Amino acid sequence: MAIAPKYTPNKPKDAGLEARQKLGWWHAYRFLILRRITQLSIILMFLSGPMWNFWILKGNYSSSMLFDTVPLTDPLITAESLATGYLPEMTTLIGAFIIVLFYAVVASKTFCSWVCPMNLVTDAAAWLRRKLGIRQSLKISRELRYVILGVILVGSAFTGSLLWEWINPVAALGRIFVYGLGATLWLVTVIFLFDLLVAEHGWCGHLCPIGAMYGLIGAKSLVKVNVVDRARCDRCMDCYNVCPEPQVLRIPLHGKPEDSPIVLAKDCITCGRCIDVCAENVFAFGSRFEKQINIKNL
Repeated sequence: MAIAPKYTPNKPKDAGLEARQKLGWWHAYRFLILRRITQLSIILMFLSGPMWNFWILKGNYSSSMLFDTVPLTDPLITAESLATGYLPEMTTLIGAFIIVLFYAVVASKTFCSWVCPMNLVTDAAAWLRRKLGIRQSLKISRELRYVILGVILVGSAFTGSLLWEWINPVAALGRIFVYGLGATLWLVTVIFLFDLLVAEHGWCGHLCPIGAMYGLIGAKSLVKVNVVDRARCDRCMDCYNVCPEPQVLRIPLHGKPEDSPIVLAKDCITCGRCIDVCAENVFAFGSRFEKQINIKNL
C-alpha cells in the first residue's frame, strides 16, 4: 500500500522564496514588476499634462480622455448615472462601452490588478501583514461586495445622486497623485490599516464595489490562469498566501479529475502572482479554452 507523501507548507512570510532560489529573482517577481510598471505608467499619463503640458490622459480614474480623443469611463459611475434616471452624454456612454468591451474580452478583473492605484496600497498592506505574521482576520463574506454594489445602484436610484462618488477611494487616490496630499488621504490610510490589521485582503477581496463590477464584466473573458499539471503541486501554499482571492484556486488546483484546471471564477484578478511564486511551475497564463494537458488528481 502506497503511503501518501507528507507536505510541509511554507510560512506566509517566505512566499516566493523557494521560487527565487530555484528559478531566479525575475521569475519570482516578473508579473508583479510588469503590473507595477503598468500602474505607474498610467499615473504618469495623468501627470503628463501638469508636468509636461502634454495630455496623454486628461481627467481621472472615473472619467478621462486619451489624447483628447478617446473617452474612457468607469462602468460603475455610468451605471449610477443611469440608475438616477439621468442619461449621460454620448461621450460618457461610448467611454463606458469601450471599457466594458475591453475588460469583458481580455481578462477578469485586470483593472483591479493592473490599473487600479488602490492595488498599490492593498498589496503593500498584504506584504507587510505576511512579514509581521498578522494572521487574525475579521471574517467577512466575499459576496458582501456584490451586495454593496447593489445597494449603491439602488441608493442612487432612490436619491438621484451618485452615492459612491462621495467616498470612492480610487478617485480619491488618483486626486492625490495629481493634486498632492489632501483631505482624501485619510480614506486611503483607513483602507491600508483595515487590510493590515483587521481583515486580510479586506478591501479588494470583500468590500470594493468597483472590483465587483469588473468581476461581473470579465466573468467570461478570454485570458485565464491555468493549472498546467496538478501532480506538480507540492502543497507549499505559496500561491494561497499571495493570492488576494485564494478561494479561486481550490477547484482548479485540488479539484476532482472532472473539474476544470482553468481558474474560471469571476473573482480572480489575473495578477499572475500565483505563477510568480510557484517553484514547481504549476500555473501559467492561457485561455479559457485551454486544453487540459494533465489534470491528474492528487
